[in-house]
Amino acid sequence: MSEYRYPLNDILFSLNDIAGLARLNAHREEEVDTDLVEAILTEAGKLAEQCIAPLNHEGDQVGSTVVEGNVQEAAGFKEAFREYVEGGWSSLAGSEEFGGQGLPFSLAAAVNEGVMSANLAFSLCPLLSQGSIEAIETHGSQSLKDKYLPNMVSGEWTGTMNLTEPNAGSDLAAIAARAMPKDDHFLISGQKIFITWGDHQMTDNVIHLVLARLPDAPAGVKGISLFLVPKFLVNDDGSLGERNDVTVVSVEKKLGIHASPTCVMGFGENEGAIGYLVGQEHQGIMAMFTMMNNARQGVGLQGLAIAERAYQQALDYAKDRVQGMSADRSKRAPIIEHPDVLRMLMTMKSQIDSMRSLVLSAAVEIDLANSTEGPEQRSHKERVNMYTPIVKGWITEQAQEITSLAIQVHGGVGFIEETGVAQHARDARILPIYEGTNGIQALDLIGRKMYSDKGLGFSNWIEDLTAEVQVAKSLGIKGTDKVLIALAELTLSKQTCLAQMKEDAVLGTGSAYALMMQTGYVVGACLQIKALAKLPDSNLSEEQKASWQQSVAFYVQQILPRANAQHQTIISGLESVSALSAQSFER
Repeated sequence: MSEYRYPLNDILFSLNDIAGLARLNAHREEEVDTDLVEAILTEAGKLAEQCIAPLNHEGDQVGSTVVEGNVQEAAGFKEAFREYVEGGWSSLAGSEEFGGQGLPFSLAAAVNEGVMSANLAFSLCPLLSQGSIEAIETHGSQSLKDKYLPNMVSGEWTGTMNLTEPNAGSDLAAIAARAMPKDDHFLISGQKIFITWGDHQMTDNVIHLVLARLPDAPAGVKGISLFLVPKFLVNDDGSLGERNDVTVVSVEKKLGIHASPTCVMGFGENEGAIGYLVGQEHQGIMAMFTMMNNARQGVGLQGLAIAERAYQQALDYAKDRVQGMSADRSKRAPIIEHPDVLRMLMTMKSQIDSMRSLVLSAAVEIDLANSTEGPEQRSHKERVNMYTPIVKGWITEQAQEITSLAIQVHGGVGFIEETGVAQHARDARILPIYEGTNGIQALDLIGRKMYSDKGLGFSNWIEDLTAEVQVAKSLGIKGTDKVLIALAELTLSKQTCLAQMKEDAVLGTGSAYALMMQTGYVVGACLQIKALAKLPDSNLSEEQKASWQQSVAFYVQQILPRANAQHQTIISGLESVSALSAQSFER
């Protein structure tokens, strides 16, 4: 089992040269220069490699348990989380108003890649906290923010998202949890399931954000409100009071992320759990999307991170495992010399390179959307809206392929748990499911993000990408003609999808998944071409530049053609889909 190595050089190149982190400095009082970025990421790498990664395998084997109504996390996690908090990593991008350091979200994303690669289960705790913090900061009253955010930003307390119920999964309109007004608060009752890090002993308090209905709530999603429900009540002086009526019913037994306690939570099983309204009554769905959009970007980052971890392990094994003969038949050779193994490894690497550039480019757009105003801000928000379903959907689909290939490179021993590589595939399998399934991401892209404005934002994105590739072509960059063809096909797919949606907005969603995947492959290719254009002036060594050049060439030749397959699916029409019904599967 190989040790994790934080890919500092690749991250710096993607963040600085491709995503353009320096663009933020025009909108910041204090400049974030490249030396500071490298210093921060160097230390982040040490934390991931030395403190968090060693807990990954043991945590997977042991998991978490419920002891006397409280979740006990895997050994070593509490100490690692304390080191994470004391190092200031939790507060890196937090608002300075509440004790954060005010550094860019994109820089925090680059840090978090290492935490997620090192230990995906561990990383889920701060990820969910960040979503909770953003929801409170955006929608909460000033008194709630002052009372809860300083300790949440610092990491002294963690946060959760309580959306799903036994009968309300993707269909949040079916939420049944209730909230009864009482004095200056509400009494929350109901059960929530699939609550990530719903309880633990790593911090003194856990702050739950819970979707529930008021007595007079209208039916459907328009009747949902959001409430802050602390594990321990907080006194006016900031000290902790008595235990709230919040209980852990059980911890789920799962395929992967074993060390992340996925809890069934009970609220108000006795006198009622005390909660406080976040935002306006019946406007919880708006606050929920604040949490979900943050989390969806984070899940895409997880897909990149677990793919990187699996790739590193496969690469190390391929270098060490001797099997078969060298090409000239003169000696036995490590399997990395065999063409099919080289194909698998570069299928992994070339996609990881594009995935990282995509994640960090989206993160910089989020920073720009948060730091600009007027038309410029609207433009960046539009671009973030386009990026989000691709970051979450396309990247996590690629993570399935990459973690599976890592097992394949290992051969039979990859199927044996003690090798450790199977854990990455098990852990990755949740990524296309939670925080909105990838089917929902595709619906979001084709509906909310494209059809709602008749494809204007999508067209603007394609035009910007096309202009960048044309500039690269004028510089003599190889592969640009194929990418320009792929962009033209994406435009045709967009037009076809718009026509299908106009004709039948329900049936038209049958092309949604293909559009999401085609977009991912094409945007990935554009970012790879951008990488090629940026290489000459980068700080990478000649060997690293050569590796990137081969990665781009392989992606354009071997990966980009997959976009055409999705394009053909779209333009072939939906007749066969429209003929389907439940009876289509009778045997």
